[in-house]
Amino acid sequence: MTESSANKLINGDVCHRTANGKKSSGRNGFVKNHCLFQQPQQKKYRRPSEKNNHVVRNTSLYNRPFVEQFEETPLLVAVLTYVGYGILTIFGYLRDFLRNWGVENCHVARERDEQKDFVPLYQDFENFYTRNLYMRIRDNWNRPICSVPGAKMDLVERTSKDYNWTFEHTGKVVKDVINMGSYNYLGFAENTGSCADNATGSTHKYGVGVGSTRSEMGNLDIHEELEQLVARFLGVESSMAFGMGFATNSMNIPALAGKGCLILSDELNHASLALGARLSGATIRVFKHNNMVSLEKLLRDAIVHGQPRTHRPWKKMLILVEGIYSMEGSIVRLPEVIALKKHYKAYLYLDEAHSIGALGPRGGGVVDYFGLDPKDVDIMMGTFTKSFGAAGGYIGGKRELIDYLRSHSHSSIYATAMSPPVSQQIITSMKIIMGEDNTTLGAERLKQLSENTTYFRRKLREMGFIIYGNNDSPVVPMMLYMPAKIGAFGREMLKRNIGTVVVGFPATPIIESRARFCVSAAHTRDMLDTVRDYIYVLRCTQSFYVVLELGPVQLM
Repeated sequence: MTESSANKLINGDVCHRTANGKKSSGRNGFVKNHCLFQQPQQKKYRRPSEKNNHVVRNTSLYNRPFVEQFEETPLLVAVLTYVGYGILTIFGYLRDFLRNWGVENCHVARERDEQKDFVPLYQDFENFYTRNLYMRIRDNWNRPICSVPGAKMDLVERTSKDYNWTFEHTGKVVKDVINMGSYNYLGFAENTGSCADNATGSTHKYGVGVGSTRSEMGNLDIHEELEQLVARFLGVESSMAFGMGFATNSMNIPALAGKGCLILSDELNHASLALGARLSGATIRVFKHNNMVSLEKLLRDAIVHGQPRTHRPWKKMLILVEGIYSMEGSIVRLPEVIALKKHYKAYLYLDEAHSIGALGPRGGGVVDYFGLDPKDVDIMMGTFTKSFGAAGGYIGGKRELIDYLRSHSHSSIYATAMSPPVSQQIITSMKIIMGEDNTTLGAERLKQLSENTTYFRRKLREMGFIIYGNNDSPVVPMMLYMPAKIGAFGREMLKRNIGTVVVGFPATPIIESRARFCVSAAHTRDMLDTVRDYIYVLRCTQSFYVVLELGPVQLM
């Protein structure tokens, strides 16, 4: 990608050469400015323990306290976790040996004998984790839901006769399961009320599908209304809506960066951001999660040394961060990121998939949460799949940026336009949040979400559980650590009519398996107390610990 009008969409060049009379301290002809956040004798980055909370270094940039907690894994727990994975691995190899000799049935896809000389389609060792570890706890995922995923939901009951390789529906329905896993932050995932009524009316008027791209015959007046509303909600000049949240990142980042550009990405960024960065062809460098010292070092090195081999200045430096990180429950240190971005003349791409609607006094996301100017964020991205109970994503920014994306983004040119009822769902829910429906429902839901988040996090910590993330984040990771606890916790909670999300390796570090709760404004205090009480019961039940200990060594 050559330098084009895309490079001029945002004010300022990414690098400034030395002015006359100034001595260059770098090989690339740039002034080596002092660091904003670098500390003397900086030690290797480690997650701070709970005794030393993750507090900000430059408090003058913040208008509110900002504390995050990431307690290090206890040594004994780490050792036992590795032992658990070791036992699982040993028994996995034993079972593979039995499968090769026909003692145990093999359900995994394999190459036929007559194709042994061909290039293999399936690598047995690469599927080792799936065969021997994931299959043991596969029943905790992909559970079919047969109701609105609101505060409570109904699940289709299923069983497996071959140890989770296949499932059969029993025909029964598990009613009124407390939903602690859906991203229904403001409770708009509902089939009654103004959102559902307006979406139904939109279906009668426009139909369900558009059958064309926006650039051809699929640009409806409801799409124009949606984009104008989003721009006003974000406080930017213009915005653009897309039918898929994942593609909003993966298909638009390649339009904004290319060869000769540098992308600086947080190590815990979502897969859509990582994919978009890879597809762009730009050079990618990863900084430690929410670590401003690590980010500043990469920025300084990029300016001083320039591009590899040629040492020419980078055409563009683009910083990729998220508002709320969905596995850690942490909030980006946006004031510090913006300060670095301005100091080093870089561009900032902010993904507010989880933070838009869930943070800030107006529900405006992490920018609203910190009281910052939206103009300081060059590209504002978010999704409608969470707080708005819909689907798709958006990008907001300067009008020149949006006009450029309309003609250069693959997700704009080649993707079918957003479904009209989905657009109407977003419009109605966003107007409720903004208070344009002449009610206080939006403000009440924002307040309820904040109160539920604070209450649930505090109660879990009071019981002694290790909770990650920021106190204001509705994403609440509770650490489980050991691999056997992943399946046991999910099954035991479902027996008590509580639906949770459990996460393990490779989605998390191998010794940091966890249960992730998503708090919603639709949750009542009684629901949260019920979840808390059952978690405490599981912790105190001796039989639960027996299940945890026997899980890794149980032969299936």
